[in-house]
Amino acid sequence: MSVTIKDIANISGVSFSTVSKALNNSPLVKPETKSKILKVAKELGYEPNFAARRLVSKETKTIGLVWPTIERVALSTLVSRINEEIEKYSYSMIMSINSTNSSVEMFKRFQVDGIILFEENEQLQSTLSANIPILSYGVGRNHSVPFIDVNYKKAIFQAVNYLVGLGHTNISYIGDFHNDDTRQTEKYEGFIEVMEQFNLQISNQSLINTKGLDWYHGYMATNQLLQSATIPSAVIGGSYDISSGIIRALKENNLVIPKDISVVGYDNIPQMGNLEIPLTSIGVPIEKLAKKIVETLLQQIQDPSSIHFVQTIEPELKERASCGTVKTRD
Repeated sequence: MSVTIKDIANISGVSFSTVSKALNNSPLVKPETKSKILKVAKELGYEPNFAARRLVSKETKTIGLVWPTIERVALSTLVSRINEEIEKYSYSMIMSINSTNSSVEMFKRFQVDGIILFEENEQLQSTLSANIPILSYGVGRNHSVPFIDVNYKKAIFQAVNYLVGLGHTNISYIGDFHNDDTRQTEKYEGFIEVMEQFNLQISNQSLINTKGLDWYHGYMATNQLLQSATIPSAVIGGSYDISSGIIRALKENNLVIPKDISVVGYDNIPQMGNLEIPLTSIGVPIEKLAKKIVETLLQQIQDPSSIHFVQTIEPELKERASCGTVKTRD
């Protein structure tokens, strides 16, 4: 026979309502009482009945997240921070790496209260998205659900503007722009636009396509760049993983950062400061992004009409030790 809230109440010596409040992390229950109740619940092997909870409260206190990849450091960090934010509101998170539509269909069966998508690469079937709040994170192009948009072009503008302020005019962008990933396309297009805005020359060495987002792709692309007749005084990496590969390739070729070449990396995550060279980074700070995503979805759950369809978060530049003024070449 399954353990009930009444069983926990009898053993804990408190009322049924007190147990219910404690299990839902209510601030109305004293910490010591809550701790006692949770300990009893764990010892008894209590498992909450989400279906029953939904019948009473109309919510399961669970959020579904459709994750596009388990391999990107920046996305892994963002998902961890999102989970931390969700827990602050006494919610739990279920994650799926299946296709968008199959994930959403599964989450509907679990009766989650809301869903977070990491960019809408496939068209959502209207029947799937009709009765559940869904929030997408990515680039604002052709979305059918509300989304959080990061201003990738502005981030690249900040990087180039920062480097120009240090005297750099020969700048290269190393990133993945061979596919339909709109995040990467925005960065690529942003680089071209800002270089033209500053009247800086764009050559074959200015745009190096990694054709992938792994550390190795950044490493190989940088080695390709270093075979060019003219080596730039500064490079911008399109992601944390790519930037890691850039640093390794530069060091293997005996180039000192930032004495010989300056580096800026996209992805404003703490790990940027833990690389071989603490890397100056651009992008929305990961804590700010996670907080915005969670707060927006929970607001959407409570009142779907209260949020703007498009919400754009502005990037920031975090200065560290990887950039310097232009070195005079002999």
